Amino acid sequence: MSAEAADRVAAVTSGRPSTPLQTSWFEFLLDGTLLEKHLEKSNPDPTPVQLIIQFLEQASKPSVNEQNQVQPPADNRRNRTLKLLALKVAAHMKWDLDLLEKGLTIPVLNMLLNELLCVSKVPAGVKHVDLDLSTLPPTTAMAVIIYNRWAIRTIVLSSFPEKQTKPGPHQMNMLSVVQQEKEMTDNILTVLKEQATDSISVLEGALQLKKDFYVHTLRTLDLLAADAAANGETESSTAGLRISADELHCQVHYDLGAIFFQQGCTDQPAFEKARDHFRQTKELLKKLDSTVHVHLDEKRLAGYWNACKALTGDCDSSDYQTTTYDQINSLIRAHSYQAVIEAFIKDNVTQILPNNFRRSVLREFLYKVQQGETGLDEVCHKLCVCNAVRDALEGDVLCVRFQQVLLKPSKRMVDFILEVCTRSLEKDRPSETARRNMASFMKTLCETLEDLSLVFVVSSHKLFMELLKEEERKVLVEQMRKRSATINLSAKPLPSFYDIPASASVSIGQLEQQLILSLEPRRIRQILIELHGMAERPFWRVNSKWEVPPDYINVILGIKDNLTKDLVYILMAKGLHCISIKDFVHARQLFSACLELVTEFSPKLRQVMLNEMLLLEVRAHETMAAEGSKERPPPDLVSRVRGYLEMRIHDLPLRQVVGEECVAFMLNWRENDYLTLQVPPSLVNNNPYIKIGQLLASTCKELPGPKECRRTAKELWEVVVQICSMSIQHKRNNDGRVGLIKQRESSMGIMYRSKFITFIKKLREPLVLTTLISLFVRLHSIVRDDIVNEVTAEHLSIWPSSIANIQAVDVEAVAVTVKELVSYALTLNPNNQSWLITQADIYFVTNQYSAALNLYLQAGAVCSDFFTKAVPPDVYTDQVLKRMIKCCSMMNCHTQVAVLCQFLREVDYMTAFKALQEQNSHDSMDSFYDYIWDVTILEYLTHIHHKRGETEKRQIAIKAIGQTELNTSNPEEVLQLAAQKRKKRFLQAMAKLYF
Repeated sequence: MSAEAADRVAAVTSGRPSTPLQTSWFEFLLDGTLLEKHLEKSNPDPTPVQLIIQFLEQASKPSVNEQNQVQPPADNRRNRTLKLLALKVAAHMKWDLDLLEKGLTIPVLNMLLNELLCVSKVPAGVKHVDLDLSTLPPTTAMAVIIYNRWAIRTIVLSSFPEKQTKPGPHQMNMLSVVQQEKEMTDNILTVLKEQATDSISVLEGALQLKKDFYVHTLRTLDLLAADAAANGETESSTAGLRISADELHCQVHYDLGAIFFQQGCTDQPAFEKARDHFRQTKELLKKLDSTVHVHLDEKRLAGYWNACKALTGDCDSSDYQTTTYDQINSLIRAHSYQAVIEAFIKDNVTQILPNNFRRSVLREFLYKVQQGETGLDEVCHKLCVCNAVRDALEGDVLCVRFQQVLLKPSKRMVDFILEVCTRSLEKDRPSETARRNMASFMKTLCETLEDLSLVFVVSSHKLFMELLKEEERKVLVEQMRKRSATINLSAKPLPSFYDIPASASVSIGQLEQQLILSLEPRRIRQILIELHGMAERPFWRVNSKWEVPPDYINVILGIKDNLTKDLVYILMAKGLHCISIKDFVHARQLFSACLELVTEFSPKLRQVMLNEMLLLEVRAHETMAAEGSKERPPPDLVSRVRGYLEMRIHDLPLRQVVGEECVAFMLNWRENDYLTLQVPPSLVNNNPYIKIGQLLASTCKELPGPKECRRTAKELWEVVVQICSMSIQHKRNNDGRVGLIKQRESSMGIMYRSKFITFIKKLREPLVLTTLISLFVRLHSIVRDDIVNEVTAEHLSIWPSSIANIQAVDVEAVAVTVKELVSYALTLNPNNQSWLITQADIYFVTNQYSAALNLYLQAGAVCSDFFTKAVPPDVYTDQVLKRMIKCCSMMNCHTQVAVLCQFLREVDYMTAFKALQEQNSHDSMDSFYDYIWDVTILEYLTHIHHKRGETEKRQIAIKAIGQTELNTSNPEEVLQLAAQKRKKRFLQAMAKLYF
């Protein structure tokens, strides 16, 4: 018993209900009456198009002879019957090309229609254009017409963009089948396009025939099968399905219109032909009572018709909607732009024009602006406003372009918006929905506009008053008032605030507001005097955002005079705020006034202000350097920094950040001699930042140096290891056992790791950062203990190769620090090739292959003028190239792998060949063949494509291998030049892909 028979028995004997079994294709061969019964079902399974595919697939299977050779399909009774069954199914579908094209691929439909030509006795070997349709039997002529209709429809459909379906993972073995089908489709399309002129001539000839047409039905096909000697003159010729001349002409006019419209892109007069055919189609559609045999999309026909009229300037006064289209197109051609705007405003009331047409008009004007036409910016803005109001009326989301218009509004533009809104509601009785949507639009307008004067223009408009209820208007106005009260503290105060006279009529609240906004020291002092004359309370608390460092708070609040206390506190707080927003001019004014004030009564506070002013100057100079200034700091500033580092005044509050930034300043400006030779030893032992600075300066001075000079590097290493170590405490648990507690932010080192990271991010000197990156990369490699996936950096040899107490080092902290440090360094100089390679290695060892490849390519680009020169071999070492190869491989870009294998000092043929064997490559495959210069790899490619039957790709590989400059008989210099040229072009192509 066969497997299918067993399934049927199992289905019958089973007690549970089951899905009806699908009828197999061979059953229709055994029972001649089964096909009609099957097709008459409401939901036949398989469907008609599936049956056609199955019948033709079985009829076209190649046979194998006794010598095991593959032969073309045999012309036997079985195969002829299967083809006839396929035709019968198509006849049942009344040869509806719309249905057939949706369900069948181009090769299958081509096979079906060629079989129709064959059974309809179309003379073989004669071009269709040479046939006289009027002398042919009706069904024969109809077969020719159907075939040529399909030919031009297929050409039109193939010109539309279509997303290719990709086989899933379980269908990877089907890729070759899909490729073969694609090649067959391409070949058929090539032939159809070559014969397009003939097909058009055949169909134009069909339009000359005024008699009725007949097409094959199941009955006529049976008659043809029964009379094997029939030559097309049998009764079956007029016994088919009758199609009136008007119905056929309507369909043919539509198909010819579509092909001429497509040709109009390269042949402008073809649009006029298309227009004439579409006009005939429309007229015939009106004439026909029923369109049983006419299958066309009337919406698409309307679109074709409007497009043709717009392109040819034709006008049809019978259709109001199309007249509106034509009017607008005519106005655009006549440069009557104001009239176009008026038409859009009127259409906001009638809402006849579809939104996509209105948007296309706006896009046309924007394109003209891009092409350099002047004076159209305002037209674009006004059309955008018209479209936005139309969208608002329909409850749609406002487009981004309208939001951009509102970013820089003028009163003139706001007036125009209000005019459009008013005129768009000029119906006798606008709908409640339209009124509600317009009210929402006007509220949005008020909330979006930043200029309060423009908001007032909207909120005082008559339409605004009509559409919004009084409660809504009050809420909106209150929101606007609150928004206007929110003023940036760093902004310059309004001049009117300075002009308010000090009088009893000025309230404390007004003075406090002036105090918050003012940045001028004299005005701040005057306001405080006035406030203290009105009320005796601490005014330094007026603004909760005013903050002074905790180190100074006790000293300042210890000032006995309340006015002086308020003034010192506020001047310092405002100065610190100005520094934070890089407003150094106002900061200097505020700090100078504060210094002058405290000098009169407090030497301690005087020194505090001098220290803060030093920090101000250091930050100001560092900000200039960060913005690109190469100017060295003045000697006076360097001297003041040294003085601060050596300062020792008893009981003086010192902010640690001042010392920290002073040390960073000295390192950034390469004051290494001072840090290593002149700084007092007591200072080094007491200040951790100076200790770190001295060790960094000493290590940088010794780079590169002999091994005996690495004592300082070892000392710096030990300090950093301690910072990154965890303190381990022993604690007895409830059960009596002793456990370990690891504390990450430990006090074992000279400072916490978080503070160390903060200090590092104040450094800008490349050699200092390179030294720190090198240290942490070596530390990272030791604690990870992964020899294969090590991160690389410069100067790794100066550091120790082991750690005594490796268990105490926080591995995660080291990994995080490396990433933070390299990322920070690259923000300062994104073109440092060493840092780029290190960052790429970090991504590589954490399996982020795309990011790693991007950075490897960046590193090569910055040292070769974007690959116009050869990348130095010390940048693209074999290790870097192998990592790039692995990145490509992990992303399934196997052709790129094969190309990169050539870059190695010894070509890695094994990896290249293995990569080329992969069939699921996600790169452009054959587009990379021009970058291969190794003849062995190209020969292997040719072999692989020949083995897979990939003819086109094989030809591309053969063309690549046939280039004269790759001839192995050439001199070595020529071969090297060819290789270098391809290397550069390949790396530039990769950069475009991954940058």
